[in-house]
Amino acid sequence: MEQEFKHYTVMLNEAVGALNCENGKIYVDCTLGGGGHSELILKNILPDGKLIAFDIDDDAINAAKARLQRYKNVEIVKDSYVNIKNVLKNLGIEKITGGVLFDLGASYHQLTKQERGFSFLKEAPLDMRFSQNGGLTAYDVVNTYKEDALVKIFSEYGEEHFSKRIAKAIVERRKIKKISTTTELAELIVNSTPHIKSHIHPATRVFQALRIEVNQELTNVKKALEEILDLLDTDAIISIISFHSLEDRIVKQFFKYHSQRCHCDKNQMICTCPPPKLELVNKKPITASDREVKENPPSRSAKLRVAKRI
Repeated sequence: MEQEFKHYTVMLNEAVGALNCENGKIYVDCTLGGGGHSELILKNILPDGKLIAFDIDDDAINAAKARLQRYKNVEIVKDSYVNIKNVLKNLGIEKITGGVLFDLGASYHQLTKQERGFSFLKEAPLDMRFSQNGGLTAYDVVNTYKEDALVKIFSEYGEEHFSKRIAKAIVERRKIKKISTTTELAELIVNSTPHIKSHIHPATRVFQALRIEVNQELTNVKKALEEILDLLDTDAIISIISFHSLEDRIVKQFFKYHSQRCHCDKNQMICTCPPPKLELVNKKPITASDREVKENPPSRSAKLRVAKRI
């Protein structure tokens, strides 16, 4: 039986409210997911606004199409938001006049659907791809990457303290037998690290790191932000929800750099910098309400940053 698509829409009113949705303008939802944010945008831009929504996950697209079927002013695109410039060009759109929304990270459905291999709590093939169509899998990373590359990924993307021990254990194990399932990998991680009392499972950080590597999440966010900056019309809003420090740091630094008036060397007498392109709407990130965290505990790690194109 096909698992129902479940996805809790995090910070729905805050993220969409920040866009200041207006009838007649063009908006983009770069991470369609279950369609929660998209639906609220569509309600607020009727009757003449236009929404372009991106996703690469067939399950998400099918669920969102069903949810949004009564709206005629939405274009759902099966593609990565990294390709936003070409997609909009092909649709005849030169500028995003209203705003852009990102809800970064994996959906509840992706994390819990057994065969997708995101969770160490259920036995499944090591997959972890957001898109089910080809490309690198977690199996490939675990069984083919050199030890130092694994250490780097686990340290940088997972902020894992025992990266060297885990990478060494993986390389030793795969000499004997390839690591093919989520539970095999999780057990190996548990057995190769000290038993420390913690509220998170010992495999959590490594699984996060693998997911980021497989889907090139951080690289894609950086690329997309640079592309989107020039697509935004004056006064258009960019609203971004991130779920871990690595993504949030990228967004924070990007917003900070493009909102600063000067990047010249301190010894330079006359500033030659172009004018800033962004204005920060909130200097500190907005977090989920206590009520939302109670209803959906994973939202406690969500941070919303908002900026306006100037």
